[in-house]
Amino acid sequence: MFRKVLSAAAALALAVTISTGCSAQSQDDDKLSIVCTVYPLYDWTSQIVSGAPDTELTYLMSSGADLHNYQPTAEDMMTISDCDVFIYVGGESDKWVESTLKNARNKDMKVISLMDELGSRLREEELKEGMQPEDEDDEDDGDTVYDEHIWLSVRNAEDCANAIACILADADSEHAGTYNDNASAYIDELEALDADYTEATDSAKNKTLIFGDRFPFRYLVDDYGLDYYAAFNGCSSESEASFETVTFLAGKCDELGAEYVFTIDGSDCSIADAVIASTKSKSQKVLTLNSMQSVKAADGKPAPSYIELMTDNLNTLKEALN
Repeated sequence: MFRKVLSAAAALALAVTISTGCSAQSQDDDKLSIVCTVYPLYDWTSQIVSGAPDTELTYLMSSGADLHNYQPTAEDMMTISDCDVFIYVGGESDKWVESTLKNARNKDMKVISLMDELGSRLREEELKEGMQPEDEDDEDDGDTVYDEHIWLSVRNAEDCANAIACILADADSEHAGTYNDNASAYIDELEALDADYTEATDSAKNKTLIFGDRFPFRYLVDDYGLDYYAAFNGCSSESEASFETVTFLAGKCDELGAEYVFTIDGSDCSIADAVIASTKSKSQKVLTLNSMQSVKAADGKPAPSYIELMTDNLNTLKEALN
C-alpha cells in the first residue's frame, strides 16, 4: 500500500508562507473558493456550481498526477490553506490531508471526505483468488482498508453529488437553491447512465472480467453483479506479476473462454500480453477501462466529463460482456 509522507521541505515552505502571510496562489476573497483533489470530484462539483456566480473551482491534480503517488507541493498546500471548501476522497492515499488541514490558514473552511459520506456502500480491499499479494514491507498494519476508488460507481457518484451540494449550500447559503437544483439535474443524468449499465450487465452472456493489471473497479462490479480476476488490487504498488499470477490468469481465460484481457489507462499492457501469451489460443484482445486516477486536459482541449468517461467504459464493457 502506498503511504503518503509530506517532505520536510514542503512542510517548512508551508509554515514559512503561512507565517509571513504570503499566498503561493492568489485567490479572490469575493469568490467561494473550492478545491477538489481528483478529477471525478472536480467534475461533479463543476456540474453543481454551474451558473452560480462568484465561485472559483480548483482541480488540485490537474497535472495528471496519480492519486496513489501524489504529494502536495507547497503551492498546493497554500491553495488548500486559503480555500473555503475542500473536497477529497478520504482513503489511504489521502494521508497527507490531515497535516495539511491542521496548518490551514482558513479555520472556517468546510471540509468533506466523500468516503465518510458513503457509509455501508464502502467496500474493503480484497485479496481475490490468484491475485498477487503486496510485499511484506508494503502491507498495512491490520486496520481495515477500504477501497478508495469510490468514483468508479455511478451509484456512489449520485450520493457524492448530493453530499457536495449540501456542503456548498452550507458554505454559501445565498446560492443553495442553484447548487441543489444542479445536483438534482445531474443525479438524473447519473441515474440514466446507471440504468444503461444495468441493462447491459443484466443481458450479458459473460459476467467475469480478467484484468492483467491493478483492479480499481471493485465498486462497479459489485453494483452490477459481475465477477473478476486480476493481477493486483486497485491500490497495489506492485508492477511486475509473478509467473504464478500470470499462469493463474491465463488458466482462467482458458477455463472461461475469455476473449478479452483488461488493463487500466496508462498501462504498458506487458502483464496483459504475458497472460495472453500463456493461454492456449493466444488470441485474446486487450481492452482498456479508464480508472480516472490521473486525468488531465490534452492538446488544448478540456478533459472529457465524468459521464463521458463512464459511458466510454460502458461501451468497452459491452464488447467483452457480449
